[in-house]
Amino acid sequence: MQSIESTALEPTRSELAGLTASQKIARYIPVYGLVILTVLLIILFSILLPATFPTLLNLRSIVSDKAIIALLSLAAMIPMASGRIDLTVGYGIVLWHILAISLQTMFGVPWPVAVAIVLALGAITGFLNGLLVEVARIDSFIATLGTGTILYALALWHTGGRQVVGVLPEGFYALNGTMVLGLPITGFYVLLLAGALWLILEYLPIGRYVYAIGANPKAAALNGIPVRRFVIGAFVSSGTLAALAGVLLASKLRIGQASVGLEYLLPALVGAFLGSTTIKPGRVNVWGTMTGVIILAVGISGIQQTGGSFFVEPLFNGVTLLVAIGIAGYAQRKRGAAGKAAAPGLLPTKTQNN
Repeated sequence: MQSIESTALEPTRSELAGLTASQKIARYIPVYGLVILTVLLIILFSILLPATFPTLLNLRSIVSDKAIIALLSLAAMIPMASGRIDLTVGYGIVLWHILAISLQTMFGVPWPVAVAIVLALGAITGFLNGLLVEVARIDSFIATLGTGTILYALALWHTGGRQVVGVLPEGFYALNGTMVLGLPITGFYVLLLAGALWLILEYLPIGRYVYAIGANPKAAALNGIPVRRFVIGAFVSSGTLAALAGVLLASKLRIGQASVGLEYLLPALVGAFLGSTTIKPGRVNVWGTMTGVIILAVGISGIQQTGGSFFVEPLFNGVTLLVAIGIAGYAQRKRGAAGKAAAPGLLPTKTQNN
């Protein structure tokens, strides 16, 4: 069942052909508005906080703190491209980071095997989500909320409410702790995965099929696209990426506890939804998602350094999510009113209760 509808809004060549230079700039401002706002925020905070904000130390801190959220945003983005939503990215990371540690400390599993097991379990969870949505015909919001809650319950049961601690191999610590070119290696993981997803979604047939399903699953099926197979594959990919984020979180924290992880759900969804309003407004896209994560990171870091209280981050995330969904919904309505004759594009914006 479809939870999100996709419709693209980026300007076409034919649309731009008859416009003047100023009109083209005006047309592109909404497309790259979030990117421009991000740059302006960086400049503003650099002027206000010249001793702390525009520094390598602050950049390292932002990359270290937000790399997990960026991975989860990419994980959430994949089902969104097919018109579905996956809430287990936030719930699952609780169990995955605990298992990555407990498999090594409690059961003596070598760390590469423990990582492989966690990734496999993440893929299996994604597969089950796909079956619930495509075979059992449960709305993806409800299905993944239920699955995620079960994963969280399993994490509580496994830990008994206690921390999972122990000495871990240096190789496992290095997964998150290694520095490359003066920056945490997790930032390079994000760039590599983002680049791979961008190539797949934008230039390979599989990406066009996924976006077509997100735009109109019935039309996609009539054109011979195996909707069920691609939607299940999207959930499997999302589950695997979420499990990878859990492994990196375990390497970073070096302890496992069920109280850690749920706070990543909202920022991950904010990044994905906010990304659907930029670069290719009207559809989720990789670099839009990355821009969404960056503006969250820059905004929160700057506000905290100016003396913002501890509640600033969840407040900022919540307000930004509402603004992102509002902008996306407005953009889709504008597209629907102005361009019904145009070919449908691909962006998740409208929530449906099917």
